[in-house]
Amino acid sequence: MKRLSRYSARLSLSATLPIVAIVLALGTSPASAQDGARLASQLCVACHGVHGDSKSPMFPKLNGQTRDYLVAQLKGFGQHQRSESDARSYMWAIASQLDDATIASLADYYSQQAPTAGSAGDSALVAQGQKIFEEGLPEKGVPACASCHGAQGQGNGQFPRLAGQHAEYLMRQIGVFQDGTRANAPVMSAVAHSLGKEDAQAVTAFLQSR
Repeated sequence: MKRLSRYSARLSLSATLPIVAIVLALGTSPASAQDGARLASQLCVACHGVHGDSKSPMFPKLNGQTRDYLVAQLKGFGQHQRSESDARSYMWAIASQLDDATIASLADYYSQQAPTAGSAGDSALVAQGQKIFEEGLPEKGVPACASCHGAQGQGNGQFPRLAGQHAEYLMRQIGVFQDGTRANAPVMSAVAHSLGKEDAQAVTAFLQSR
């Protein structure tokens, strides 16, 4: 664990230095989607993959994510509104160097990238998850996920796209909503506290399959 912490610290430092140079190079002129593509290819690609198509469940896919959600999260990281370990290790230092124009350019870039299809899982688990996603769990006070995230999990404004996202990453986010270290979405915090582990595994398996 200490070795991982040291690695995370080195990664945060090594990531911060180039981003400062890139942001300075953008100057005071409005940043464009081309600037977002440049920054993504020079910095974000190491964790989030080419065009935001992350191959590791440690890091979320960003391709096709909603623009409003990306803007809100990047600002939240920079202002330390998210305090889960991944945010502290990877995103705090990086996002704190981004001005509003650069954040907008990154959000424009990633939201314009084509989302990739998810990967199929256990059919019974996926079917169970689909039912929860579409209908919720009324007896537990869990609303239908589709009511906020869209009928296909495509996202809606500040409600993120979940379709095709890594199930392991989604499970980790449910966990940090439950333990309070991610407290920037009160609605989701309430939902997560009402969602049991088996139900969470089912709905995340369904979302990964989309």
